[in-house]
Parts: sequence; structure tokens; C-alpha cells
Amino acid sequence: MPQVAIVMGSKSDWPTMAQAAKMLDALGVSYHAQVVSAHRTPTLLTEFAETAADKGYQVIIGGAGGAAHLPGMIAAHTHLPVFGVPVRSSQLSGVDSLYSIVQMPKGVAVGTLAIGEAGAANAGLLAAQVVALHDENVRDAIIQFRQKQTADVLAQPALELPE
Repeated sequence: MPQVAIVMGSKSDWPTMAQAAKMLDALGVSYHAQVVSAHRTPTLLTEFAETAADKGYQVIIGGAGGAAHLPGMIAAHTHLPVFGVPVRSSQLSGVDSLYSIVQMPKGVAVGTLAIGEAGAANAGLLAAQVVALHDENVRDAIIQFRQKQTADVLAQPALELPE
């Protein structure tokens, strides 16, 4: 049973949100990904959010561009933690999405990540960290991931001036 749900407002958001999936894969966390539009499929959004806990999800990652209501509307319909990823838009480069997701009213929390692929990857990492609170295998995978990051940086050669 998937531990994390990755939802996005449009199929065009998948190249960004796939970074969350890749991070979850690398850390051994199962997930389900699907399109759930806040504006075009509002009934599906409500059903998804209200049944997410019953389906075994522990965390929901919601990615959206433009008006970016998806993560907030999901959070309004579930007690599960929701992490929002602002997807870069052509009009305002994702700043509109960031403002929309980060400005939640008091009492409806959405943890907001950075715009674009880095935010999606970190949403996957953060979701894995939540799962790791009760899963030693995922905890160990995160520790190994962090150790590898450190080793990779330390293994870099000294910097030299370009010729």
C-alpha cells in the first residue's frame, strides 16, 4: 500500500513532480501519483482528500501552478500532513504559485517547498522523513543518503582558476 500520495493539478506538472517520485524511490518509500485538479475536478479532489487516510497514505504532496489551490484545498479536507510544491508557470515563473500555496489561513496548514524541481525533490525527502518516524528502513535510507551527500562534497577536488 502506498505511503505517500503525489497529486498535481495537471499532467503538465508531472516533469516537476516526478522529482518527488524519484526521491521517494531512492529512499524506498512507496507512492501513488495522479492528477487531481482543484478547479477542473473539484469533486474528485474532495473524495481523494477525504479518503486518503483510509487508503493508508501518511503524507500528501500536492504540486500546482498558477492559482495553485490544490494543496490548500486538499489540506482543508484531510488531517494528513500536506506538502505543497509551487510548479513553475510561464507567466510569473512560479512566484504566483508560491504565494498561493504559502499564504494559507490560520488553522489549515500546508508545508510549502521551493518553486520547481528542487522543491519537488525536497517534498519527497520531507515526506520520507515523516514516514521514517515509524519505519526504520526508511530512516536508515535517509541517513545513508545524507552520508553520501557529505562524502560526495568532500570528495570534490580543490578548486582551481580556469585557464
